[in-house]
Amino acid sequence: MEFLLYPSVALLAYLLGSVPTGFLVGKARGIDIRKAGSGNIGATNVFRILGKPAGVSVLAADALKGYLACTLVTRLAMQTLASTSAGNELREQLSIVAGVAAVLGHNYTCWLSFKGGKGIATSAGVLASLLTVPFLIILGVWIVFFGLTRYVSLASVAAAFVLPFATWSVGQSRLMVSVAAGMGALAIYKHRSNIQRLLKGTEHRISFKRSSASPESGS
Repeated sequence: MEFLLYPSVALLAYLLGSVPTGFLVGKARGIDIRKAGSGNIGATNVFRILGKPAGVSVLAADALKGYLACTLVTRLAMQTLASTSAGNELREQLSIVAGVAAVLGHNYTCWLSFKGGKGIATSAGVLASLLTVPFLIILGVWIVFFGLTRYVSLASVAAAFVLPFATWSVGQSRLMVSVAAGMGALAIYKHRSNIQRLLKGTEHRISFKRSSASPESGS
């Protein structure tokens, strides 16, 4: 019975993560966000094209997908077992499966030909549930880098790089450190085009004044 929970949790969490929030918000405004700005469906591109309220809404919704995958989906799965079978180790494993599946759902959504966002907001929601203290550490890193540079992509890459070290520093298990390293590596991989533009000096900074199309997206 327990063995069947893993694929079930993965599927449910993937479907939850795959909801293309940015695309749906854009469609509600009569815009295909994939054909505007960077073409990314994440919160940064939505912010630039549709404005702050839309961008913040997408950011919150994408983060909530990750958080609910690790909490609600896992809780539902655990409730299918007898209380004597529901151990902390199983709960942790299911939460990890759910979190990773939700991020993959966002990054490779089945509703848009497996092309999605970059997973930063959804990963943040997952980490807020799984690794609260490391999440707060990398949130601080993100804020510092973004405050100094106004590059969403650079702040996201820096936070992703620090994530496994932050997880290790607070005494988490090897499994959790490995998961954190994998999530960080995936986030950096999804930002490879941004990294190239940063190295060339052609990456665009975020602006809080007036929305304009640009090639950056960090969500």
